[in-house]
Amino acid sequence: MSGRTPGTGPSKTGPSETGPSETAPWGAGSSGAAHDETATGVTGGPGGSPAAATVRERDALGAGALAGVFVQLKLSLLRNGLRQSSTRTAVFVTSLVFALLFAAGQLLGLILLRGNEHAVSVTVLLTGVLALGWAVLPLFFPGGDETLDPTRLVMLPLRPRPLVAALLTASLMGIGPLFALCLLLGSAFALAHGAVALLVSVLAVPLALLVCVALARAVAAANVRLLTSRKGRDLAVLSGLVIAIGAQLVNFGVQRLGESGGLSALEPAAGIIQWLPPAAAIGAIDSASEGAYGTALAQLALTAGALYGLLHSWQRSLTKLMTAPDGSTLAAAQESKARGERSSGQHRLLPDSRTGTVMRRSLRYVQRDPKTKAAWVSALAIGFIVPLFNAFQGSGSIYFTCFASGMLGVQMYNQFGQDTSAFWMVAQTIATTKDAYAELRARALALLLVTLPYTVVVTVIVAAVLDDWQALPSATGVALAVLGAMLGTGAISSARFPYSIPQDSAYKNVAPGQTGLAWMSVLGGMLAAAALCAPVIAATIWLHSTDGHAWLWSVLPFGALYGLLLGWAGLRLAAPMAARRLPEILTAVSKG
Repeated sequence: MSGRTPGTGPSKTGPSETGPSETAPWGAGSSGAAHDETATGVTGGPGGSPAAATVRERDALGAGALAGVFVQLKLSLLRNGLRQSSTRTAVFVTSLVFALLFAAGQLLGLILLRGNEHAVSVTVLLTGVLALGWAVLPLFFPGGDETLDPTRLVMLPLRPRPLVAALLTASLMGIGPLFALCLLLGSAFALAHGAVALLVSVLAVPLALLVCVALARAVAAANVRLLTSRKGRDLAVLSGLVIAIGAQLVNFGVQRLGESGGLSALEPAAGIIQWLPPAAAIGAIDSASEGAYGTALAQLALTAGALYGLLHSWQRSLTKLMTAPDGSTLAAAQESKARGERSSGQHRLLPDSRTGTVMRRSLRYVQRDPKTKAAWVSALAIGFIVPLFNAFQGSGSIYFTCFASGMLGVQMYNQFGQDTSAFWMVAQTIATTKDAYAELRARALALLLVTLPYTVVVTVIVAAVLDDWQALPSATGVALAVLGAMLGTGAISSARFPYSIPQDSAYKNVAPGQTGLAWMSVLGGMLAAAALCAPVIAATIWLHSTDGHAWLWSVLPFGALYGLLLGWAGLRLAAPMAARRLPEILTAVSKG
């Protein structure tokens, strides 16, 4: 097959100027190999045979020409993509400006770090964090660079070795590599002292950059089947959770550094990280500056070996991707069948009535709908992390666990929005206020199946960390009161202020024109819930201020019963409202 196969490869999505003349080098560099050997890189003779040497020589010659074509292709696709949309251009320019400003700040900070006794610890750990980011981001943003998607090149006669070299060269162009280069250059400047160290840095900086880029490409190629599936899209939706958890970890780490005497606390971790590529390349610069040339050579060799291993793994993944059929649909079907059997066993515990049916539907939304799953996982994780981290920092209170119940209580808001335009099927089952009450009650019970034990478990864990068992009953009572108030106000808000959740974008949670409605719904409901919990909060404060610690246990039954009353009252008030406003609700949730 020639490189001019219509409708395949880069010509399918490439710019108008990318014609047969640009695809010719691909066929020219590998058409001969296509006749006498497979495109998987398997040669016809032993490794030292003349045939193998000829293949390697042809690959080396084809890689240079192919790399130039890929670079031109990426630039053309980027240029034409920016021409098509002013919004895309604005986003790209804004991202570039912010990345350059942040990179300049990092570069200046690292330059000022030169001569500091902790410079090696900071630079080595920064390089390790940089590599971690390059490894993780492809899992959450699989479509970040579609110009280098290898699945579009399947029909072209390209051999894996030249293809890997060309893709690696083209991958070095972009905002991410530029940012990484600035950080690595600053690290080298902060550590290099002497001519030998300068020479080592000339090798270490590009080597570390190549390891980062190859790591990202190897991870993306190895998981391409996953990343193009529904599970991969779920990972992309959950990227915000990873950022939130990372921010909490950074905050926790900075506070710990301040308490433990500053940057000296980083030295034990840096001593380990400096032997892990690509941070080992930066560690080699420091070793050369101190005269440990053997150590520097070993660290450079370790990084080079890691680069070779990553390129080899990337090549194997590309070979499998280009030659093996996609059997993920068969595996998905088998998994779906097994999951259905397990699901039916779990749902058998629910009642055989309308309540059980609605509860099963709500729980399946959590399991299968990406946005609902993202909201739930984010609420569960952040609701657990915030009170726990505050407890570890010594500045928290056991009553911070109300944040956990509040985060999960928000899931009761906009219950009909997750149905989208399919709400008409739900509306057909609601003829009276009693039907509306049964619908809302079942949704609240499905939420309580998770939130009730979760709230209790989080409160017990925080009490154990703080060693504040005396306040455990009162904290649990307040948290349950908050949960009940959120369920009640959430039901009213769902009936009175429904809004649509767009399905065409993973990063839009409100349809255009309904943002104010969504904020009014959530914020207004949260403020109302806090006001409704005032009696329980006031009773708890009064017991603490009057040294009535012996009676703190009474807040638990009081808060639980009061929360139950608030939830029941909210459902009763929301039911007639929902039954009357079915057409308005359907219109509101169908705009996405």
